[in-house]
Amino acid sequence: MRIEEIRDALRRQPFRPFSIRLADGHLFTIPHPEFVAITSPRTIHVASPALDGSYSIVDIPLVLSLDYSPAAAPPAGGNGANP
Repeated sequence: MRIEEIRDALRRQPFRPFSIRLADGHLFTIPHPEFVAITSPRTIHVASPALDGSYSIVDIPLVLSLDYSPAAAPPAGGNGANP
């Protein structure tokens, strides 16, 4: 994984939540861009979504993928206009 791919995911407008998958199978959920700090060209800090002050330091070469969940389907009825 390249650091630019992580930067792009964090800067995406509108932001789309994603997960960071590591080589050891660990998965970090990123619900908001402020949960990740890029601290060097090789390292990121990932805050816990539990908001308990815990975080992980991740070595970029260990990142295998950025995984996105499918976008939420629009509500039935289509365009949101009132009948």
